[in-house]
Amino acid sequence: MPKRLTQKHIAQLAGVSQATVSLVLNDAHAALNRIPDDTRARILKIIHDTGYVADPIARSMAKGLNRILGVFTYEPAFPSAQADFFAPFLLGIEEEAQRQNYDLLLLTSAGIGEKRKIFNDGNRLRLADGCLVLGRQFNRAELKRLVGGDYPFVAIGRRENAGGKVPYVGGDYAGGTKALVEKALSLGHSRLAYVGPEGPAESVSDRWKGFSQSLGGDAQLALHISAVGQPPADTLDALLASGSTAVFFNELADAIKVEAVARQRGLAIPADLSFVVLGRHIRPQETAIQFASFNIPREEMGRQATAMLIRRIEASEPVQQILLPCEPVEGETLGPVK
Repeated sequence: MPKRLTQKHIAQLAGVSQATVSLVLNDAHAALNRIPDDTRARILKIIHDTGYVADPIARSMAKGLNRILGVFTYEPAFPSAQADFFAPFLLGIEEEAQRQNYDLLLLTSAGIGEKRKIFNDGNRLRLADGCLVLGRQFNRAELKRLVGGDYPFVAIGRRENAGGKVPYVGGDYAGGTKALVEKALSLGHSRLAYVGPEGPAESVSDRWKGFSQSLGGDAQLALHISAVGQPPADTLDALLASGSTAVFFNELADAIKVEAVARQRGLAIPADLSFVVLGRHIRPQETAIQFASFNIPREEMGRQATAMLIRRIEASEPVQQILLPCEPVEGETLGPVK
């Protein structure tokens, strides 16, 4: 008996072709209907008696799979400035891929900056059985091309339809924002401010949607500063002039800078002005302040998106669109109106 059994040896022992053994091993139902039951039973008995274990690489090739998942980002994944955004997603992706015996291919040959594209000349997309795509903003033309093609992919983060439904796993930013606005209203706030744009990225527009749709009745928008990164002193002056009692920041960096200026002027947060940040970041060392916020389930988004992609690859699962809840974080910067 050879040191390592192969399908060829099993075929010789069973007196059948290697192709027949391969069909039995890969459970090819349509073809098995043409294989006599006694032949199939004989092959299975020989496999059992000899202790044969199929080569997983050979089996995946027989099914047309490399057992590789591509991961594409529209921004570099590892620079320190991006670490708080990408690291948890990548952790969830890696854990689920490992659990399901898939390898990962990080697609880094797709260009730099605005030239970074999924379909860039010379990229290795087709080495992977399917691809996970993540980033703050997507190239709309490429997204439409993915939707119209036959290549399995899943977006991490909600994406608008692009000539068809986009499969995705995202966070419910609108619901998370709405819960924080309702909390502010319950504490007596009625003049609310918003610092951040209305879009165009879905993650941004969802936050604005959750905020704006929660207004009404006694609650009103006292101030909207659509640009981010403005001089913090100017932002604070505008907030105080508007009579706002609670301000919602789309970006943590803006909240940190404005809070620091407020403290320098002797204002107390939240006694004099409440601060809310729409999404919790994972770098607590950036500030000692625990802002009222909501948790973004980044790792779970990565895990569920990976599992969805594998189902699409292995079972041609129809398009699904899943939003995971973003649970409120109480923090220390949202309090009752004086």
